[in-house]
Amino acid sequence: MKEVPPHLPLTDFIEYSEEEMLARAKQHYDEIKRRHSIRQFSDRAVSRTLIEQCIQAAATAPSGANHQPWHFVAISSPEVKAQIRHEAEALERTFYEGRAGEEWLKALEPLGTDADKSYLERAPWLIAVFSQKRGGIENDASKTNYYVHESVGIATGFLLQALHHAGLGTLTHTPKPMSFLSRVCGRDNDIDRPYMLIVVGYPDEGATIPLHSIQKKPLDEISSFL
Repeated sequence: MKEVPPHLPLTDFIEYSEEEMLARAKQHYDEIKRRHSIRQFSDRAVSRTLIEQCIQAAATAPSGANHQPWHFVAISSPEVKAQIRHEAEALERTFYEGRAGEEWLKALEPLGTDADKSYLERAPWLIAVFSQKRGGIENDASKTNYYVHESVGIATGFLLQALHHAGLGTLTHTPKPMSFLSRVCGRDNDIDRPYMLIVVGYPDEGATIPLHSIQKKPLDEISSFL
């Protein structure tokens, strides 16, 4: 008979009435639908303690074999942010000058984006998210991690939600290729692969969002019930 590994009793689950469950679900929807990708950031300071708390929330995400295959590099250094902007904009210029292809550029037109990424310097924080293909729960490089892409995607979603819930604005940025982030952030690219760069801070005065970005598909187009 297979030996059962140690378990603990589940003591922190809270059950609500159906009415309260629906009210909480609606309240959550009302809050999360106010989360927008913004590109005009204020340079107002945001405390490191707040960023740390949000990263801790992200780290509660489920992961393959509980190996937690992620690493978050939180960047407030003006010098490092300037370096990231310099390298990201160099890639973005080639992207908008034709590397992306006509169809992709056409899809981006309603957002009004271009190669200018000045927000990478102006926002108080950048969080570089790295995925780790090896490490296990003991950070042992001889151990393989599993479902890495899925796990890090969930943790990144947790992080975006935590930052929004705390009252901060965010933007996801994925320059391609992102390998320069490993070098700038001092990570071993053989172990840590750049996954996403999250820009974090307060919206600047007069910040706007593209009209296109608030067009969300209706429930009947994104879901099926069997």
